Amino acid sequence: MNQTKLMVARHLNSNAIKAAVTILIAVFIALLCTSTTANAAGKTKKVKYGQIEISTNPGGFPLRIDGQPQGDTSTTVRVIELQPGHHNIEILLPNGGRWVRDFEIVQARKVCVNLNYHPKKYTVAKSPCPYPVNVSAPATVNDGDLITFTADVAYSGSAPLTYTWTVSPSGARIVNGAGTPTITVDSTSLGNQRINATLVVDDGSGEALCHQSAQAATNVIAKTPPPVECRIFDQFPSLAFDDDKARFDNLAIELQNSPAATAHIIIYAGRTSRRGQAERLGQRTMDYLTSQRGVDGNRIVIVDGGYRDQDFIEIWICPPGAKPPQPTPTVQPGDVQPAQERTQPRKPRRRG
Repeated sequence: MNQTKLMVARHLNSNAIKAAVTILIAVFIALLCTSTTANAAGKTKKVKYGQIEISTNPGGFPLRIDGQPQGDTSTTVRVIELQPGHHNIEILLPNGGRWVRDFEIVQARKVCVNLNYHPKKYTVAKSPCPYPVNVSAPATVNDGDLITFTADVAYSGSAPLTYTWTVSPSGARIVNGAGTPTITVDSTSLGNQRINATLVVDDGSGEALCHQSAQAATNVIAKTPPPVECRIFDQFPSLAFDDDKARFDNLAIELQNSPAATAHIIIYAGRTSRRGQAERLGQRTMDYLTSQRGVDGNRIVIVDGGYRDQDFIEIWICPPGAKPPQPTPTVQPGDVQPAQERTQPRKPRRRG
């Protein structure tokens, strides 16, 4: 039996005139045939009905003839007797389809139908969209650090992806990686702000689900300003007041050039200096700077620094907010041997 053709053959008379018609019917094959019924004596017996023989591969398909259920088909031939005339045969297929044919049943003839069912296989292309996109970044960085934003894109398609990044605030700047899955952003001068990076990924298909986005953010920690400190301006042993005044003149000029600064003057008494020496030197210094040099006394701080081996003066310049300098004595109070105070005035020298 040819499984790709529908053959129709009819025996019309004793001369066995045959006709064949071949029709392509996709995945189904039907073979129609006719025959006569003979008795034992070899004589033809006249019958009033015709027959249809049906088989399918595989079997088990619901069968209807003229709209009436006739059970299921099988791989073995089922013989069904029908009255001569027009009949409709319908076989229900597993995929919900139907195989329907009309036949003319002739008295004392049979029609053979054999169907091979080969369901078509359809390959449905699965869209790779939507696809997950994640962007990672450090939680915090210090002002001036470079921030790396990295994208993780789980795209299963074959189309090339485009990566479009935007960052905010406006001061944030992409320094490397634009158009790639990883960018580097400069955080300079963005302390106490939050840098946001948004990524849009597209495969160029035009489908909305293939246009994905994600974002991440990093907090920028402001730089801690360096502590404001005083600086040493001058330091010297106090041997003669005229020498001291020259140094105080330089201090007055410095304060004039730095109107917000103050002068911290630490005065140390010598190991063998008279008692109260630091206080006397301090008062003399303040008087000279304010009365002789015109310096505002509120800008001068006199500090008794304790003792050193000899009278000694340190001059510090301090900007606003600076921590005042601390004295650094080198002689402990118990080691001091102050000079004796004079109890009688000196006698005037005689002139010869």
